[in-house]
Amino acid sequence: MAAIAHLLLLASSFLSITTVTLSMRFDLQSGTTKCISEDIKSNAMTLGKYFVVNPQEGSPHPDTHKVTVRVSSPHGSNYHYSDHVHSGNFAFTAAETGDYTTCFWAREHKPATTVSIEFDWRTGVAATHWSSVAKKGQIQTMEFELKRLYATVTSIHDEMFQLREREEEMQQLNRATNSQMATFGFLSLVVCLSVAGMQLWHLKTFFERKKLL
Repeated sequence: MAAIAHLLLLASSFLSITTVTLSMRFDLQSGTTKCISEDIKSNAMTLGKYFVVNPQEGSPHPDTHKVTVRVSSPHGSNYHYSDHVHSGNFAFTAAETGDYTTCFWAREHKPATTVSIEFDWRTGVAATHWSSVAKKGQIQTMEFELKRLYATVTSIHDEMFQLREREEEMQQLNRATNSQMATFGFLSLVVCLSVAGMQLWHLKTFFERKKLL
């Protein structure tokens, strides 16, 4: 029991590295766009939820307080699109590693209005609905904690492999750069020696013509 508790504590210390949770509230002027990007690794689950704060609580949202939302991949593929809405959510598994972008756009109105938006974006283990997994009567508390620990360790393992791949890419880039610099240095040396040889030959020819040598 103590060993499992120790493992859970250790895994939780890495949780902030392998998962991302963005929870924010921001203002958006009518006729403007605000985009939020997040680096998500491939095969990672991501969940998002947003809603526009109603300026008149208890009444339907006015048209001035509706937005258009688009979630796109690093290569521009659409994962979510909603037009003229006051709330929504999205969920998908990333097909590629890179910066995924969520953009909010408010239509232009006269007079100008300010829209307040609350946005919650979770990726990795943080995107798993553990509360629904741990329903009473389905599994014991310890089994639930082990499942959570396993998911965290798996996420850490995948993150380590991703970092190793990036390190190998950087090493290949460094080797290629060093090779190019060595080639450039050798060519520069050859050019300098050639110019020096031509200058010596020119001076020798000049002195011979003047009968100084």
